[in-house]
Amino acid sequence: MSADLKALIERAENWPEAARDELAAIAEQIEGELQAHEYSASDDELRVIDAATASLDRGERASDDEVAAAFAKFRL
Repeated sequence: MSADLKALIERAENWPEAARDELAAIAEQIEGELQAHEYSASDDELRVIDAATASLDRGERASDDEVAAAFAKFRL
Protein backbone atom coordinates (compact mmCIF):
# COMPACT_ATOMS: atom_id res chain seq x y z
CA MET A 1 0.00 0.00 0.00
CA SER A 2 1.35 3.42 -0.89
CA ALA A 3 2.30 5.79 1.89
CA ASP A 4 -0.31 8.29 0.67
CA LEU A 5 -3.09 5.71 0.87
CA LYS A 6 -1.98 4.55 4.32
CA ALA A 7 -1.92 8.13 5.56
CA LEU A 8 -5.38 8.79 4.13
CA ILE A 9 -6.81 5.70 5.79
CA GLU A 10 -5.26 6.69 9.11
CA ARG A 11 -6.78 10.19 8.84
CA ALA A 12 -10.13 8.75 7.78
CA GLU A 13 -10.35 6.79 11.02
CA ASN A 14 -11.03 10.12 12.74
CA TRP A 15 -13.67 11.31 10.25
CA PRO A 16 -17.34 11.45 11.22
CA GLU A 17 -19.14 8.14 10.79
CA ALA A 18 -21.13 9.33 7.77
CA ALA A 19 -17.94 10.34 5.96
CA ARG A 20 -16.30 6.98 6.77
CA ASP A 21 -19.39 5.17 5.48
CA GLU A 22 -19.26 7.17 2.25
CA LEU A 23 -15.56 6.39 1.79
CA ALA A 24 -16.24 2.69 2.35
CA ALA A 25 -19.11 2.72 -0.18
CA ILE A 26 -16.91 4.39 -2.79
CA ALA A 27 -14.09 1.92 -2.17
CA GLU A 28 -16.52 -1.00 -2.49
CA GLN A 29 -17.83 0.41 -5.77
CA ILE A 30 -14.29 0.71 -7.14
CA GLU A 31 -13.45 -2.80 -5.97
CA GLY A 32 -16.56 -4.20 -7.63
CA GLU A 33 -15.75 -2.46 -10.90
CA LEU A 34 -12.19 -3.78 -10.81
CA GLN A 35 -13.40 -7.31 -10.20
CA ALA A 36 -16.03 -7.10 -12.92
CA HIS A 37 -13.56 -5.59 -15.41
CA GLU A 38 -16.33 -3.37 -16.68
CA TYR A 39 -17.87 -0.09 -15.62
CA SER A 40 -21.60 0.47 -15.37
CA ALA A 41 -22.63 4.11 -15.27
CA SER A 42 -25.21 5.09 -12.67
CA ASP A 43 -28.60 6.47 -13.70
CA ASP A 44 -27.39 9.97 -12.81
CA GLU A 45 -24.26 9.56 -14.94
CA LEU A 46 -26.34 8.29 -17.86
CA ARG A 47 -28.66 11.32 -17.57
CA VAL A 48 -25.66 13.67 -17.67
CA ILE A 49 -24.25 11.85 -20.70
CA ASP A 50 -27.63 12.02 -22.48
CA ALA A 51 -27.94 15.75 -21.71
CA ALA A 52 -24.41 16.41 -22.99
CA THR A 53 -25.07 14.44 -26.17
CA ALA A 54 -28.32 16.33 -26.78
CA SER A 55 -26.47 19.62 -26.26
CA LEU A 56 -23.88 18.63 -28.84
CA ASP A 57 -26.64 17.51 -31.24
CA ARG A 58 -28.14 21.00 -30.93
CA GLY A 59 -24.77 22.44 -31.96
CA GLU A 60 -23.93 23.86 -28.55
CA ARG A 61 -20.19 24.11 -28.06
CA ALA A 62 -17.90 25.78 -25.55
CA SER A 63 -15.87 28.68 -26.88
CA ASP A 64 -12.08 28.50 -26.87
CA ASP A 65 -12.07 30.93 -23.93
CA GLU A 66 -14.53 28.75 -21.96
CA VAL A 67 -12.41 25.66 -22.58
CA ALA A 68 -9.24 27.51 -21.52
CA ALA A 69 -10.98 28.76 -18.36
CA ALA A 70 -12.14 25.24 -17.47
CA PHE A 71 -8.65 23.81 -17.91
CA ALA A 72 -7.18 26.65 -15.85
CA LYS A 73 -9.72 26.07 -13.07
CA PHE A 74 -9.07 22.34 -12.73
CA ARG A 75 -5.34 22.29 -13.45
CA LEU A 76 -3.35 21.36 -10.35
